[in-house]
Amino acid sequence: MKRKAPLVIIFVTLFLDLLGFGMILPILPFYAESFGANAFEIGLLSASFSLMQFLFAPFWGRISDRVGRRPIILMSLMGSSISLLLFGLASNLTMLFIARIFAGIFMANLSAAQAYIADITPPEERAKGMGLVGAAFGLGFIFGPTFGGVLSAKGLSFPAYVASGLALLNFIGAFFLLPESRSKEAINHSRYHKRLSAFDFNQFRKAIFHPLVGLFLVLFFFVTLAFANLEATFALMTERNLHYNAKDNGYLFAYIGVLVAIVQGGLIGPLTRRYGEGKLLTTGLILQAVGFLFLPYLHTLPPMLIMLGLIAVGNGLSTPSLQSLISRNTHEDQQGGVLGVSQSLGSLARVLGPAWGGWFFDWLGVPAPYWSGGILLFLCAGLSYYAVANLQKNLAAQEAAAMSD
Repeated sequence: MKRKAPLVIIFVTLFLDLLGFGMILPILPFYAESFGANAFEIGLLSASFSLMQFLFAPFWGRISDRVGRRPIILMSLMGSSISLLLFGLASNLTMLFIARIFAGIFMANLSAAQAYIADITPPEERAKGMGLVGAAFGLGFIFGPTFGGVLSAKGLSFPAYVASGLALLNFIGAFFLLPESRSKEAINHSRYHKRLSAFDFNQFRKAIFHPLVGLFLVLFFFVTLAFANLEATFALMTERNLHYNAKDNGYLFAYIGVLVAIVQGGLIGPLTRRYGEGKLLTTGLILQAVGFLFLPYLHTLPPMLIMLGLIAVGNGLSTPSLQSLISRNTHEDQQGGVLGVSQSLGSLARVLGPAWGGWFFDWLGVPAPYWSGGILLFLCAGLSYYAVANLQKNLAAQEAAAMSD
């Protein structure tokens, strides 16, 4: 019962944060277009946010190992509130870029929350715990884009003001209710006490070449790379193919969120116990790849909902499975740092992915980001099968060595 209470609180904190984040999704492309941005510039706008996350996510992760998860989560919530306010106040494309850069620097909530969950869940429940992050994402996608789309009727900047106020209320609630997940002894014995630069290449290199974790980190990068180009161009694609506006896209994001929340909030635990993270990861990647390949060629709603359903369910299966595999094979004193590296790789992918998607969209046509992403996801499914087999081989060798000793 003591473990469940912090899990509930961190879940609510994440949900409220992602609710505000989701409110921006359907309006961002249209808001940028109102300042004269093309598809490539919209991709760069997303990339600017992710570039800052790439540089700072490991830094905040290492800081959370040293000072605890709670201060970093509180800092992230306050930074989110300020950045959303700046976003709403933007009067040109340059100010919009500044707001997104500021948001990227202080967006440390996800990696700190993942480390928080890793602190308070046993290994056998790790995938289920990480599923809470996905469930919060799903619910944020259900309500956030819907609210953002509806509120955009009052102006494209209005949802940003509401999201900023929501982040401020979230900060106040977390300040009084969210306990620290690490003991003082664990913080004092943390291994991360030497370098605290924004980007520690040595820590990055050690994580990538870790015999058990490295393959999963590389896989996380490629999966996120494939998905990032969809995120940057999805609203533009539905605008061209179905003549949808911000409100219509909000409903589509909500539909995706419902499916992700169902899978990650309720099904991932039983499915993991029955099939294991490895099988769920590979299956989820194949489902997403199929959805990607067909999605841009659809011009009516019913088949598009089917393909979006495959993508949502596939993402709901693969994301917590991959995060669990990374966390379970990482020492408890390194959770913040390694999960920060994974978020940094994800952010690097979100730097490259939107630029890739926007360029492909402008120069090769609407379907190009999707068939290229689908091919990459099929390759990731093959890599995941190899990575899981390699993990099982290493674990078997370790067990044999332990029995020999």
